[in-house]
Amino acid sequence: MLGVGPFPRSGSEDCDLINAGKQTVTALPGASFFGADTSFAMIRGGHCDVTVLGSMQVAANGDMSNYLIPGKLVKGMGGAMDLVASGSRVVVTMEHTDRNGSPKILQECSLPLTGQRVVSRIITEKAVFDVRDGGRGLVLIELAQGETIESIRTATGANFDVSDGLGLMRQS
Repeated sequence: MLGVGPFPRSGSEDCDLINAGKQTVTALPGASFFGADTSFAMIRGGHCDVTVLGSMQVAANGDMSNYLIPGKLVKGMGGAMDLVASGSRVVVTMEHTDRNGSPKILQECSLPLTGQRVVSRIITEKAVFDVRDGGRGLVLIELAQGETIESIRTATGANFDVSDGLGLMRQS
């Protein structure tokens, strides 16, 4: 689906309109629907400028791991490898730490990689980082309200520099 809208109001969900996370969504005016074959043709053909997806881990050099936890049953890697290999700009949105409080932004990924040096931006509930060109490390560019540089260093398992133009994350 191209033209995904906001989450529906309670009671007006359409169980046939779901995102990749199996959450119900709405369609914006002018939205279009097409099969997986067409979506992968768009992705593999380089017709997408930006790819936004979640990840279990992201490394300081832009490596990402988002499909496999050793010892856990998975149905497959899905289309993430196609997405990150397409040449589009890859933006990862994820929680800053896992359920145990361990960092998900690391010096090196410990899980199997989905892509090497593919991530250009990481957005969490705490901060926004850019990955330097060529995988040369992270730069903190925005903080969530209530966060400090030190609180981000504590919650992050990788070294990072702080942008001279460090700003606050915008709330919508």
